[in-house]
Amino acid sequence: MAELQQLRVQEAVDSMVKSLERENIWKMQGLMFWCSAGCCEDSQASMRQVHQCVERCHAPLVQAQALVTNELEKFQDRLAQCTMHWNDKTKDSIDAGSKELQVKRQLESCVTTCVDDHMNLIPIMTKKMKESLLSIGK
Repeated sequence: MAELQQLRVQEAVDSMVKSLERENIWKMQGLMFWCSAGCCEDSQASMRQVHQCVERCHAPLVQAQALVTNELEKFQDRLAQCTMHWNDKTKDSIDAGSKELQVKRQLESCVTTCVDDHMNLIPIMTKKMKESLLSIGK
């Protein structure tokens, strides 16, 4: 059961990331390459100046990728905290003498609740990231 829940989350997150890539990141990447190529057109620029120009061109994409990575890590941490909380509670139930099968079902139900709650956060997280990516891309 836990594997099924993990697959649900993974598919939803993968879909979100692909959407962010298609709608935001690829455009930023294209602009970065055009900008970087422009840095090389100034025949009077020193190698250092060209390098600084290219770094400025790369900065928005690096910032965008860091934003996405950070948000995904926070999401993953929150989901892990939720499941660990319920895992600890069910271990306490086993120690208290509850039947193992009953406790296992309770854990599966709790993990499903954690996953459902976090799946509901994905659209909100996606909107927030898209808004942030748009402001970075300007």
